[in-house]
Amino acid sequence: MKQKIQEYFFYFMLYSMIGWIYEVFLEVVVYRWGFSNRGVLLGPYCVIYGVGALILIFSLGKLQKKRVYIGKILITPVLVFFGIILVTTAVELLGSYIMELTTGGWMWDYHRFAFNFQGRIALNPSIRFGIGGMVFLYVLQPLFVKLAAKIPSKSFTIITGIMAVVFLADVIVTLVLPALH
Repeated sequence: MKQKIQEYFFYFMLYSMIGWIYEVFLEVVVYRWGFSNRGVLLGPYCVIYGVGALILIFSLGKLQKKRVYIGKILITPVLVFFGIILVTTAVELLGSYIMELTTGGWMWDYHRFAFNFQGRIALNPSIRFGIGGMVFLYVLQPLFVKLAAKIPSKSFTIITGIMAVVFLADVIVTLVLPALH
């Protein structure tokens, strides 16, 4: 059980950091807005990506392994793709409400996109999350599972322990201490 918790925390941190890199890349390279920390915390991670990744693993992992056909055509990847869109859009919408409740606003604005809801979610980003989610579930997650399995147990415990301490310290400094003042 301890090993599984460590593995999922490891995945959470990796995907949170990948999400941060993705967001910063969009902001700096694609949109040319300049750099800003795209996370709620000080460190280089967007927690919503880590949470979303874990939800995808738990909610779609079994479907991903099934072989669903219509006639002779395998449709499992199509079902997974639409599942990813549904889950990530729900996570993003819920995340925007949680961020608004805790910080007074959320960190994205989709008003400029067609088919948006309150600027919180929109079709275009949802489709991008579907594509990214496919890369995540079918390419990255199998690699990360192999990586986690190759790290000796004692080293893995140390690595995830350090990650947990740094993450917890960030949460305390960024969210808890300011709320106490």
